Amino acid sequence: MAAKDLFHNAVKQALLKDQWIITADPLTIKIEKVKFEIDLAAEKVLAAQKAGRKIAVEIKSFLNPSAITDFHGALGQFLNYRLALQMSEPNRILYLAVPVDTFESFFQEPFTQEAVKVYQVKLIVYEPLQQVIIKWTD
Repeated sequence: MAAKDLFHNAVKQALLKDQWIITADPLTIKIEKVKFEIDLAAEKVLAAQKAGRKIAVEIKSFLNPSAITDFHGALGQFLNYRLALQMSEPNRILYLAVPVDTFESFFQEPFTQEAVKVYQVKLIVYEPLQQVIIKWTD
C-alpha cells in the first residue's frame, strides 16, 4: 500500500473514531475552470449547540528527505484550498493533517511555528499506526 493511501486511511479512521461523519472522500471544489480535490470532508453534530461543524482535511505524510520541501508544497496547497473554500463553502474550516513525529520535530522549529502562526494554519496531528488524532490546533 502506498504511503499516501496508508496515511489517508489512518486519518479517515481517526476522524471516524472521534465521531466525525465523512461526507466526501475527496471533497471536490470547482471555482469556474479551476478544480480542487481536498482529501476529506467531515461533519460533526455538536449536541450542546444543535449545530453542525464542517471541516475539510488535507493529509500530508512528510516522508521526503527534506521536510522543508514537503512543507513548501503543503503550505501552498493549504493556502489555495483555504481560498477555494472561502469562495465556495465559507462555513467549512480547513485543517492540515500532519503525522505526530513530524509535528514533534519539524513543526517545533521557530521558522515552522512562525509560518503556521502567520498563515493561520490549523493542524490535526495524527498517529498513523494507531489511527488516532493526538492534537487539534486552531
